[in-house]
Amino acid sequence: MPSPRDIDTVLKGWSFRPGEVTARLVKTRGGREVIQMRVDMGLLQMETEQRPDGAHPHGAETYYDYLVGEAIRSGDSFRLNREQCVEADREFVQYYHRRICWLSLREYRRAARDADHSLAFMDFVKEHSPDDEWTLSHEQYRPFVLFHRVQAGALAALEEKGPALAIHEINAGLDRFRDLFARYDAADQYSEDELVRRLEQMRESVRERYDVGRTLDEQLTDAVRAEDYERAAQLRDALRQVKIAAATEGVVAEQGDGSATDPIDGSATDRIDGSATDRIDGSATDRIDGSATDRIDGSATDRIDGSATDRARRRIKGRDASDVGPFAGDGRDDGVDVPF
Repeated sequence: MPSPRDIDTVLKGWSFRPGEVTARLVKTRGGREVIQMRVDMGLLQMETEQRPDGAHPHGAETYYDYLVGEAIRSGDSFRLNREQCVEADREFVQYYHRRICWLSLREYRRAARDADHSLAFMDFVKEHSPDDEWTLSHEQYRPFVLFHRVQAGALAALEEKGPALAIHEINAGLDRFRDLFARYDAADQYSEDELVRRLEQMRESVRERYDVGRTLDEQLTDAVRAEDYERAAQLRDALRQVKIAAATEGVVAEQGDGSATDPIDGSATDRIDGSATDRIDGSATDRIDGSATDRIDGSATDRIDGSATDRARRRIKGRDASDVGPFAGDGRDDGVDVPF
């Protein structure tokens, strides 16, 4: 008689495919929804809300929340100790796994939410890091996480609000990339960066597919650059009206179904279809049809092979790439460089 601990029936007919993220949403016996991610020798099961492992570290919703409380109690002198560094990395890895699952499942708003968590946590550990080496071992992955955030936000906006808002999301994300490069004295590398180019390609794909001209934001930028201030003022008024209309729509949606809605991006979306896997090695979008994409752009970031993260470290750290890789040692006996 099979043991109740045996998972053969769970894995039957669900093969692991190297180089792909294979994920599905399932209901537990208790009725809650969880994510399952197929891995080489089994599966990972993750909660869909708060921490993926369902834990409440020290009673907090996430380890990040716990550390924020510790920092408030300790004041400006707070620095992460060895144990806290290890636990922070555990949470980063958990959110990374769930984020790529959300992208595979085309749950773009949820992928964006998890990326926001990781970016905020990265800001926190940078501020309270025990040393520069540990800081830099994490900052190398910021472009990787930011790329996912922009991509997910744009695809969510495309589904919820249309192509103009998707282009707005991409442009806002490119501005964040530009600021990031400037922060690390690498502004001259911005236009040649692979992730930046992929986002630009994605933007132009949306523009071409939906026959979208220059958006109000882009027209405003053009007007300011041309010093046409009368035109710029008109465009600002038009943008203000769009944001007011979007905010009003958000209030109506919240009253109608109780879900919180972002005034620009919209609320979380339900799953678009039943597909469980997406190849994470393709171009920005094989299809941009307002509902989903066949493949998520990830050749530079999603495959866990160190290629993009090596480049990220070289960009940001200016170090030789011979010692890097997503699971290379970071100089600590128990530390790892993690693909956030």
